[in-house]
Amino acid sequence: MNATTRTVIATALVLGVAAGPAVAHAEPPSPSATTPVGAPAPHTTPSSRTVATPPDAVALRAAIAGIGADHKDATAALVRVGGASGSWRGGAGVADVRTGRGALEQGRFRAGSVTKTFTAAVVLQLAAEGKVDLDAPARRYLPGIFPPTFKTDPTVRELLNHTSGIQPADGPGDSFEAQWEHRFDVTDPRQQIANALAKKPEFEPGEAQHYLNINYTVLGALIEEVTGTSYESSVTQRILRPLGLRQTSFPGRTQTRIQGPHNHGYQAVPRPDGTRELRDVSVWNSSDRWAAGDIISTTADLERFTVALFSGRIVPGARLEEMFTVPAVDDFVTGKKAALTAGLSRIVLPDGTVAWGKTGGRHGYTTGMGATRDLSRTLVYSVNSTDAKGPDTNPVALGIVMAAFTK
Repeated sequence: MNATTRTVIATALVLGVAAGPAVAHAEPPSPSATTPVGAPAPHTTPSSRTVATPPDAVALRAAIAGIGADHKDATAALVRVGGASGSWRGGAGVADVRTGRGALEQGRFRAGSVTKTFTAAVVLQLAAEGKVDLDAPARRYLPGIFPPTFKTDPTVRELLNHTSGIQPADGPGDSFEAQWEHRFDVTDPRQQIANALAKKPEFEPGEAQHYLNINYTVLGALIEEVTGTSYESSVTQRILRPLGLRQTSFPGRTQTRIQGPHNHGYQAVPRPDGTRELRDVSVWNSSDRWAAGDIISTTADLERFTVALFSGRIVPGARLEEMFTVPAVDDFVTGKKAALTAGLSRIVLPDGTVAWGKTGGRHGYTTGMGATRDLSRTLVYSVNSTDAKGPDTNPVALGIVMAAFTK
C-alpha cells in the first residue's frame, strides 16, 4: 500500500507473548445476504454492482497476520466481509495476553461511536412517524435546555450531521492517564449538556461541521423526551429486538464490565526503561459517552445491522437519504469539505469506490462498520488496538479496510 493510499483512507477513517492462532473462513457467494427479509432480491447483475468480485482472502489474511501480545498495534482482530459476491470471516490474536488464549470470534467489544448510527436511526424513525421535524429547532423537543447565548437554535438535522455549533462538554482531559484516573466516574448526560450549552456556540448553526459527541448526547435526551422512555429502551425496542441483535447491549450508567465472552482490550503504556506495559482497559465506565458511544456489540450483530439499515428495513424511504447526504459546508477543524452525514461518513477509496460507514474507538477497542450503498460489499471489524484513542488511524484497521474493498 503506497503512502498516498494510506493517507486518503486514514483521513477518511479518522472522520471517525506470542500471537494466538489466526482463524479465517472463506464462504461461497451468497446473493441473498443483502436481501431484506421478506423482500425481493435487488435487480442487479454482477457487472452493475459496485464491487463484483469475491473478497480477497489472501489480502485479508495478510491484514491480520501476526497480531498478538507482541504486536505493536493490536492484540486481537475480528473481521467479517460480506456482500453479493461472497463473504469472508477471520480472527487473529489473543483474548487475554496473560494466558495466550486465542481470540474469540464471537467476542463482544465496546463499539464506541458506532453507537451514533443507532441513535441517528431512532431519530430518523421518529421523523418518519411525524413525531420529530428535522428542520425544527431542537429546543422544541427539549424545552428549557438551550440558554439565551444560543441566539440561533440548532435544528434536529444540524445535531444529526454535526453542524450545530455546540461546543464540547468539559472532561478530565485528553491524555490516557487523565482518563484512566477517572475510568470509574459516573457521568450524568444532562449535566454534560448543561455544561456544553453554558458556552457560546463555536459557530452559527449550519455554517460548518465539527464532529463532537455532544451532538448525540443532546439527541439521546431528545429521544427520551419524545418517546417518554429511556434512550436504551428506545433503541432496544426499535432496533435490537426486531433485528434479533441479542449480543448487542448498553452497559448502563454504573456497569463497568463487558458482560459475556470478550477479548480483553489493552492500552500500551511506556515504561521509563523504554519497554511498554499492556494495561488492561476492559473494565471502564462509559457513561460519559452514552448515546454517542457506549454500545457493546459483536461483528455478527453489526453486520446484520448494517445490511438491514442500508436495505431500508430500519429507516424508511426518504428519511434514509439523510444518512447518505453530506451537508455542503467545510469541516471546522481541517477546512476541508465535510464528509459526515446523519450517523455515517462518506469514504471515497483511491479507485473511486464510495463506501459509507462509521468507526468507533474506546480504549482497547477500535471498531468499524460500513458498506457500499448497493451492499455489494460490507465490512465490520473489531481491532483490539493498543492505542485506540491515539491521533493516528490504527494500521491494522487501515489494512483491513484496504483488503476488504480490494477488487
